[in-house]
Amino acid sequence: MDLYSGYINKLIDELAGLPGIGNKSAQRLAFHLINLPEARVQRLAKAMVEAKQNVRYCKDCFTLTDSEICPICANDRRDHTTIMVVENARDLAAYEKTGKYTGVYHVLHGAISPMLGIGPHDIKLKELMERLSGEQNIGEVIIATNSSLEGETTAMYISKLIKPLGIKVTRIASGVPVGGDLENIDEVTLLRALEGRVEL
Repeated sequence: MDLYSGYINKLIDELAGLPGIGNKSAQRLAFHLINLPEARVQRLAKAMVEAKQNVRYCKDCFTLTDSEICPICANDRRDHTTIMVVENARDLAAYEKTGKYTGVYHVLHGAISPMLGIGPHDIKLKELMERLSGEQNIGEVIIATNSSLEGETTAMYISKLIKPLGIKVTRIASGVPVGGDLENIDEVTLLRALEGRVEL
């Protein structure tokens, strides 16, 4: 038996489909939204629709942006000779929080995982290699994939592709715990891992 009417149930079901939101959290969010002033709900709905319609990948690094080039790639003060390769935009944000990394990024949007059927062609690896071949003066590629099996596999695969180009390839140090996701790690640990990186 349904406890709530159709509209409430539909809202709870939609919210429960979001990552990290269980049924109880979805109920709390649904009631919160229903009790908000309608203008506030309209602003939230408009922000979601506009983000979906206007956010795209940066043409250089493939992070999410609403411009052709993201603010990091467009910044002349960044070191464009150093590229940090990360799995997703959340990992990029985690490193930006340290305030110490001054290079640019490349976002893969995933990691190689044969178990899940994700191969090199399913992530932005071809785009990375095109970028490295097309840009001059790339001095270092820092591989900052997660310390999971998939992240390590991806790091080794990328290293083998880049080394013949004569570009220095480094891997973030083990300050990041094995099996840990970058987005959940504090800034000090991330900074130690970055500073203690080693050449592959």
